[in-house]
Amino acid sequence: MALQNLGGRCVFSSEWDKYSQQTYRANYGDIPFGDITTDETKSYIPKKFDLLCGGFPCQPFSIAGVSKKISLGRKHGFDDAKQGNLFFHIAEIIEKHRPKAFFLENVKNLVSHDKGNTFKIIKDTLVGLDYSFDKRILDGKHFVPQHRERTIMVGFDKKVFGKDISFDFDTVVLPDANHKFKNFLSKGKVDPKYTLSEHLWNYLQNYAKKHKEKGNGFGFGLVDLNGISRTMSARYHKDGSEILIPQKSNNIPRRLTPKEAAAIFGYPDNFKIPLSISDTQAYRQFGNSVVMPLIQAVGKGISEILINSEK
Repeated sequence: MALQNLGGRCVFSSEWDKYSQQTYRANYGDIPFGDITTDETKSYIPKKFDLLCGGFPCQPFSIAGVSKKISLGRKHGFDDAKQGNLFFHIAEIIEKHRPKAFFLENVKNLVSHDKGNTFKIIKDTLVGLDYSFDKRILDGKHFVPQHRERTIMVGFDKKVFGKDISFDFDTVVLPDANHKFKNFLSKGKVDPKYTLSEHLWNYLQNYAKKHKEKGNGFGFGLVDLNGISRTMSARYHKDGSEILIPQKSNNIPRRLTPKEAAAIFGYPDNFKIPLSISDTQAYRQFGNSVVMPLIQAVGKGISEILINSEK
């Protein structure tokens, strides 16, 4: 959506999750191809295209994801065979098809994961393919009332643009971060089902109190309606604890509705959530999403370089 708003045309998309495919089809009219790690799916990629956009799974690298995997004795980062190695399939596609540029997104923690070794491998791999490599951590709060820092990586084919090509992140226009959360909420009455149960609310308060006494930062996030929220994660469906909305008519807060979740990621009011998609699946999809207008702001700078190269 972000790049289509700039005049771009999507010529291939890949998404293995069947529920995400349904949401994609409802909004764009196409069903994405499936598992990008298979040769069959890769065979449908057009021979030539200008820009590769990708976001490999962030859970193996996110602070929350790494902490959980360590506690469960599971592998993380590139050692996570199921999710962590998707980057190398992206690199393979870049090497084979030589797009003029790439545009990648991941969690802030990607840069520091495994003492910086993970990020070094990613950078060295792409630079080794003779692409420039520039990165910056940008926060979605400039566009929506959500603190959501992400590592943005951009590169251009040096064989096309020359060895001195680079992307200047300082040219990306970031509006003042003065959004108010209340302006993104539903105007009408919200279904009572989004209000936490008394049992869950008591549990979250006791859980937060216990960890505060231990000096830990774990707890729930009660939103300042005149400010911004914490980062929404894909686990939001479990208890909604990172973004809870206070209610005047009730001492117990509520979760976001899926439409409100879409709003704090910058999706327009006409963005469709199919009836076949449960609240749980919608929360997962938005929790794994990007802040759309932030991607559009970076994409504008990339597209200008691509367009100027054809003049």
